[in-house]
Amino acid sequence: MKLLLASQSPRRKELLSSLGFDFEVVKIDCEEILPENIEIGEAAAYLSELKANAFRNLISDEVLLTSDTVVAIDNQILGKPKDEADAKRMLQQLSGTTHQVYTGITIKTLDKTITETDVADVELDDISDEEIEYYVQNYKPFDKAGSYGIQEWLGMAKIKKLSGSFYTIMGLPTHLVYKILKEI
Repeated sequence: MKLLLASQSPRRKELLSSLGFDFEVVKIDCEEILPENIEIGEAAAYLSELKANAFRNLISDEVLLTSDTVVAIDNQILGKPKDEADAKRMLQQLSGTTHQVYTGITIKTLDKTITETDVADVELDDISDEEIEYYVQNYKPFDKAGSYGIQEWLGMAKIKKLSGSFYTIMGLPTHLVYKILKEI
């Protein structure tokens, strides 16, 4: 089977490659809009499946992998920041709190679609305005849900505790991907 990764994320490419899979990166043009009253725990899976369904028709020897990550705090979803001010606002909101990171994956073949979500809790230490400024200026987290990457400075310096998969927080629940791909 030929594995297709529908993601431009360098982190997802790195993780899938580190799992030992050969794959081709494909692009999907899909407007990622959540329904108004969607449950937070269902949002990442919804977006992942939306992307999978927007892809061209698969052929018999192809497997498509899509993924989406959302950060949630206080019943609010934090997506990717719109700009520098939005990134700083998100990081101020996350400072000194525990939040959830949901990553949904969809694995689709010609005859079946499997969608799963994994969640992790992340507790952050307080982040000063100077530290937020440093992080945003040096790491430009504009392509990351919640405005941070666990594998970057902010994750190393400010995560006090996490419960769940590190890789789910990074953007791909590798344990789920591996298990499902091995079963197909």
